[in-house]
Amino acid sequence: MIPPLLPTYNRAPLAFERGEGSWLVERGGGRYLDLGAGIAVNALGHAHPALVEALTAQAGAVWHTSNLYEIPAQQRLAERLVEATFADTCFFTNSGTEACELAVKMARKHFSAQGSPERHVILAFTGSFHGRSSAGIAAAGSEKMTAGFGPLLPGFRHLPFGDHAAFEAAIREPDVAAVILEPVQGEGGIVPVPDQCLKGVREACDQVGALMILDEVQCGMGRTGRLFAHEWAGVAPDIMMVAKGIGGGFPLGALLATEAAASAMTAGTHGSTYGGNPLACAVGNAVVEIVADEAFLSEVRRKGGLLRQGLEGLVAAHPEVFERVQGAGLMLGLRCRIPVARVIEAACAESLLLVPAANETARILPALNIEDADIREALDRLDRAAAAVTAPA
Repeated sequence: MIPPLLPTYNRAPLAFERGEGSWLVERGGGRYLDLGAGIAVNALGHAHPALVEALTAQAGAVWHTSNLYEIPAQQRLAERLVEATFADTCFFTNSGTEACELAVKMARKHFSAQGSPERHVILAFTGSFHGRSSAGIAAAGSEKMTAGFGPLLPGFRHLPFGDHAAFEAAIREPDVAAVILEPVQGEGGIVPVPDQCLKGVREACDQVGALMILDEVQCGMGRTGRLFAHEWAGVAPDIMMVAKGIGGGFPLGALLATEAAASAMTAGTHGSTYGGNPLACAVGNAVVEIVADEAFLSEVRRKGGLLRQGLEGLVAAHPEVFERVQGAGLMLGLRCRIPVARVIEAACAESLLLVPAANETARILPALNIEDADIREALDRLDRAAAAVTAPA
């Protein structure tokens, strides 16, 4: 018999009742050090005072009016994001998946409005993840994501990740509208796209007049030590998907774009009932106020270096368990030589929470404001977990 809650997750038998900073308290009273941050969502940890205050104040005023009316907090957040990025405009969603849907629509509408509707194909890469909607799974294209959900949304062409020759040939096809990629693949195993490759994609798009869509749902909002990961390469996209960390735990996403890319999205071409509601945007403003500050980002880079150094030490100490560390800032992955599920289970036994990813990778995505002492504690617990999985039975 199917349970009341659709069983699409293999959930750990843990239920958390409260949290503070980088710690969660389970209903039995156990304290867990959280290195997953709700899969890169709780950018400022749990129950951050500024976010609680912003949400509480807004909840006492107005929760929802719909996008039929002006929403002052939404306007402020849009202005902040435009000021801090490449973008000229943005649209607020409830999730990264919804931002992906709009990105696909915007790219295709752009060329249709120019009289080139045949330019509708979007190039994507193996190992990618762009959400679980029809557009998202079609963009990712993997058997794991698409099996049983056909017919798939057409108009996506998948290329091997890192195959420059295949990309150079594909981008010149006359039906190509855009390229979509993550600067750091998250679900794919914390795999960064080298700076020179991002620059190459930007240059190729410019040469053929295609749009560059970046999915920064997981790697954005300070996660790599810059506000957005593409800044490290010194390039700018035409369209960018944002979510997860922007709401600090409250459901919020956004689609940022240049004026040229967005010009065809006129009144009636897109909408959202809840997207950019007063509650979400109140929290989003509080998050951006903190995370967009250069002093804060500098601390993310420092803490990322401290954490990475410790993880490299664990790789050296447990070569039979760990292969290497990869990623940037506080978006790090531990590639494992054994099934990652064993590592995550052993870490959980040490009251340490990690997130799995492809290629036997343990994702390490702590709160961006994690304390140095908590980093050291996490490394100690992970050291004990590694020792446990290799201990004689």
